[in-house]
Amino acid sequence: MKTPVNRFKKAISEKQAQIGLWMGLANSYSAEMCAMAGFDWLLVDGEHAPNNLQSIQQQLQAIAAYPANHAIARVPVGDTVVIKQYLDLGVETLLVPMVDTPEHAALCVQAMRYPQDDGKGGVRGMAGARASRWGMFPNYAKEANDQVCLLVQAESREALNHLDAIANTPGVDGVFIGPADLSASLGYVGNPNHPDVQAAIEDAIARILKAGKAPGILTSDEAQAKHYLSLGALFVAVGLDTQILVRQTAALVKKFKPNAGIELPTTGQVY
Repeated sequence: MKTPVNRFKKAISEKQAQIGLWMGLANSYSAEMCAMAGFDWLLVDGEHAPNNLQSIQQQLQAIAAYPANHAIARVPVGDTVVIKQYLDLGVETLLVPMVDTPEHAALCVQAMRYPQDDGKGGVRGMAGARASRWGMFPNYAKEANDQVCLLVQAESREALNHLDAIANTPGVDGVFIGPADLSASLGYVGNPNHPDVQAAIEDAIARILKAGKAPGILTSDEAQAKHYLSLGALFVAVGLDTQILVRQTAALVKKFKPNAGIELPTTGQVY
């Protein structure tokens, strides 16, 4: 069996915009429902959702039944051991939060890659885990470096100061702008739509594109998502499973209990 081609990595390298959904319910049952919708990618959140390695594996298995989707996982921290564990589960594309410097980005690149004879490899530990289908992909160790995809999150003032160097780090495939943490770092806690924050986001998208890498972002505002796509964002999450459930159940109750005192949020949560 041949090591699968990372379709998401290929698409963003060819400047084909990919539309995704953020998943924080930490459940394979709901993950399968989301996979049926037909998004290009689904993100399993290991940073802010109650996931562990086993629950992530179960969601990967559920998503795999619907091959139109590409499963991405966000690790809780850009640590070599954690990255190795997620890759061994069979995740081809990882999103690493809080990458503030090119040095940290380079360490994440090394963690993503196996050592190679040409000296251009990394420090990923060898294992016959699910990623190689327990050896059923016989050339996985030699082919994996070309198929893994590293997305790093720039979500602080410091990250913006180093953004050009981060984006130009060899082995970084895309840079995701985290609106919530970025807004807090810029002094606008809870207000990612502040004009200063939005200006910083737009500038960041342009700088990432200039480096030849893929910009990404999350927003549940349809008009805003289309705006980011028009600016050249190449992987855009347009909703969150948790937010969809909260909003839709609250809206349904309001139809039958208008005096229930439930206030529907006017803006969506972002990361």
